[in-house]
Amino acid sequence: MKKREAYRSFLILIAAVTVFGLALSGCNYERRVQNSTYDYGTKQKGDPKMLGSRMYGTMSGLPGQHDNHWFEYSSLISGDVSSINGVAGALVFLTDKNAYVAITTDWTATGTRKSGGPKEQNNGGSTQGVYNVENGSPYWNNQRMVTPYNSQLSINDHNQISGELKQTIAVHVRRLAPAVQEVHISANKEFNNHLIQYAQEAWAGHSLTPYFASFNKLVKHQFAGGDEVPAPLNVQQQRAKNHL
Repeated sequence: MKKREAYRSFLILIAAVTVFGLALSGCNYERRVQNSTYDYGTKQKGDPKMLGSRMYGTMSGLPGQHDNHWFEYSSLISGDVSSINGVAGALVFLTDKNAYVAITTDWTATGTRKSGGPKEQNNGGSTQGVYNVENGSPYWNNQRMVTPYNSQLSINDHNQISGELKQTIAVHVRRLAPAVQEVHISANKEFNNHLIQYAQEAWAGHSLTPYFASFNKLVKHQFAGGDEVPAPLNVQQQRAKNHL
């Protein structure tokens, strides 16, 4: 009888240890996910993504920080940032002072947006073989990187992008461009659509020098509360042709 009771106690102990081990394993797995670049929303203390000083946004507070004297598209850094979990695509431009990053997001990570909000894209048409689900159009304008339909995701206000995601992006940028003073990041639809046209000019081997004034207006509007939004690059180019 005593042996049977001892054996029963032993089985209960084994079961308890097993359950505790599974619970501990589950907690460790959950924490590993939260610490990884698959999760930008948990804000756990000690998350390695947020260790150290903030690497993005306004750092100096000096006037004229967005008065850049030149800018260039960086294929290398754009590709590197595009490989980050949660980032669908990225366009990175370097200047004599800063790095400017336009991103779109996807579902490869959680918490990319700080708080909930209305979805800016309707991707229902992808299951119906059309581009615009509202009017049935199959056409897409390749001068636009982000659209309301069948597009990667945008976030209108750059302040609504997760700080963990922005920190992760800034670390990638600064590793490849250590001389930049500030890293400014946006997932705004129109910002993306402006920058894709500058990138297309660079891809075609054309100089970006004629456009640095309009580029400065664009980044001031996006990151410094500037009132003026420049015309899209294709509109600027058409106006220039009309004045010839």
